[in-house]
Amino acid sequence: MNPQTVFCPNPACPSRGQIGAGNIGIKSQKERRYTCKRCGKSFTETTGTPLFALKKRDQLFFWVVTLLSKGCPPEAIVAAFGLDIRTVLAWQVKAGGHCQRVHHALVEEQARDLSQVQADEVRVKMYKRLIVWMAMAICVPTRLWLAGEISPKRDKCLIQKLTDKVKSCALFAPILLVTDGLAAYVSAWRRSFRTPVWTGKKGRPALRAWPQVLIGVVVKRYESKHVVDVEQRLVQGTKQQQDALLPAGQQLNTAYIERLNATFRACLFALVRRSRALAHQVPTLQAGMYLIGTVYNFCTPHKSLRQERADSGRKWRLRTPAMAAGITNHCWSMAELMTYRLPSPPYVPPKRRGRKPKGVPQPIMAGGPA
Repeated sequence: MNPQTVFCPNPACPSRGQIGAGNIGIKSQKERRYTCKRCGKSFTETTGTPLFALKKRDQLFFWVVTLLSKGCPPEAIVAAFGLDIRTVLAWQVKAGGHCQRVHHALVEEQARDLSQVQADEVRVKMYKRLIVWMAMAICVPTRLWLAGEISPKRDKCLIQKLTDKVKSCALFAPILLVTDGLAAYVSAWRRSFRTPVWTGKKGRPALRAWPQVLIGVVVKRYESKHVVDVEQRLVQGTKQQQDALLPAGQQLNTAYIERLNATFRACLFALVRRSRALAHQVPTLQAGMYLIGTVYNFCTPHKSLRQERADSGRKWRLRTPAMAAGITNHCWSMAELMTYRLPSPPYVPPKRRGRKPKGVPQPIMAGGPA
């Protein structure tokens, strides 16, 4: 146990979220509990992680979550480990909620140069013939899964939520946005990629569109369930800007997001076609989506991202999408992902109500009487 690597999780503590501040001490080695010298509260080593108040072994939890992230149906996990089906689904929801917070803190809140983004939707068949839509986006140069949204309808509201999330993690730089022929994407991209211009006047500020945003559309025409023609249109931007953002010899395509959809279908049991393991509730499907996406970003090396090495015996250096994006410097294990603790926001003292207390000396302003 190292107190220098732990922070106080108490929301009312002035030293919450601070690592190495000297306010953390060890309360019990056996129970693995820490104590905060500032607020006097004690907490366990697993506070803020899915392992908190876990009744089973940690290694069993890691095994179950790993199998869930690789597409293993919960019924097979129940038969292999002798667990209750409700326990397996509860662990999936806990792990998915933790992965959602990690993804929000490390991916969505950190603006970076995306260069090219592709987006698409997946039709999900749920229990009792309920149909929902899962919209996702990927950063093509780093293969980083950016965002995902689930909605019972494939409408403008779903697309707008997805494009707003993409805009939150994009720098003000040239970017190429490629989607299929759904018309809602073009208006949603234009509505999201705008910046308010403050003039000091009253009222809502005017919104100015980003000047270096390119929007491309790829429309496929089918006959007898086979692609017979592909139409590529650049809705916004010039051909010179498109050639500067695309690799040499590459045209507008949606191949990368379609491969990501195939990865999700292979790893999320509820997305498998002609499957009997259907999702019953939307929160369970959302937890599975964030679990698969976060494991894909941080724990899964991508073959197309490997780098050649000349300083060691190994020829290639495998990289994950998070490593290619500069978020991490190594491939995370499942235990490292599940035990990652997110720091609390900075402490803000509560606002004092009522009159100021009498007898308290007031601060002396510069230039005032001594």
